[in-house]
Amino acid sequence: MSELLISDLAPSGRTAYRRLVGRRLLLIGGLALLLLASIVADLTLGPARYGYGDVLRALLGLDVPMAVSVVVTEIRLPVALMAVVVGASLSVAGAQMQTVLNNPLASPFTLGISAAAGFGAALGFVLGATLLPPGWSAWSIPVNAFLAAMGCSLLIHFFSSRRGMGTETIVLLGIALVFTFNAALAALEFVASEQALAAVVFWTMGSLGRTTWPKLGITAACLLVAWPLFARQAWALTALRLGEQKAASFGVNVGRLRLRTILLVSGLASITVAFVGTIGFIGLVGPHIARMLVGEDQRFFLPASALAGALVLSAASVLSKSIVPGLILPIGVVTALVGVPFFISLILSTRSRAW
Repeated sequence: MSELLISDLAPSGRTAYRRLVGRRLLLIGGLALLLLASIVADLTLGPARYGYGDVLRALLGLDVPMAVSVVVTEIRLPVALMAVVVGASLSVAGAQMQTVLNNPLASPFTLGISAAAGFGAALGFVLGATLLPPGWSAWSIPVNAFLAAMGCSLLIHFFSSRRGMGTETIVLLGIALVFTFNAALAALEFVASEQALAAVVFWTMGSLGRTTWPKLGITAACLLVAWPLFARQAWALTALRLGEQKAASFGVNVGRLRLRTILLVSGLASITVAFVGTIGFIGLVGPHIARMLVGEDQRFFLPASALAGALVLSAASVLSKSIVPGLILPIGVVTALVGVPFFISLILSTRSRAW
């Protein structure tokens, strides 16, 4: 009798699993379609607005006025693609931080990496500090931001590797680093000239406007390098969501996995912030959207997080051009306006307290 019941339940279980997988893939496909629509909408907006038909013809290389073709493909396209790559990178970084630290508030923004990058950039703007020769001055600010962010990451890595250091302590350490770097940044702003102060403030607001094809290429290459490394440890990361003891019983080296992921995520976030400035809350909002749609299975959670983060930042780019006609707001301001209510609701929700 029991064998008959098992034989009856097994096909229904496989059918239910296939339906679950199909639903998750459908949701991921829906995110991809929404992202594509947002990119096209982003390309239509700016000081001069173009119709969707003109944008599509310009992208396909069809007959359009030369001015339209140049503006769409050379000016707006790298900015729109940078929004996608940056959004995906920050969201993936936030997703993996939340996974290995078992904390829904973990992200590059809340662990101090973004604040460190802002301080590093301010050193270049205010004091002219740089390790690059004069001929490389165009890259001095991104390099400063990257080095400062990586220094913050290595500090987190050092403390997290100490015996007895729990995930809650690491998050508290990150919050302390946020306040420390913000205080140091405020001190630099106090002694800065008016020109340097304006540059620091604009950079810390976050902006995609200075995107170039080389910067886009470097940022995309970093994401493409990190992606297979995350995918390779997808099973271990999924097991870790069941608890450290459960993951260890499956043969997962939890300490090594956590440290490797933190370093990889920190490098990814550092490169991203170095080029576009401080853009907060994408690493917090994107993963939670993905988690609500597809759950914790990293096979689906990772691509869903990337698409959700890319969609949120692309939509923020569209919104930044639409709020005030003829004026493009700093994208960091728009993401903060969206992210702060989400952050507060996450803190107050019963679901977040259950983590």
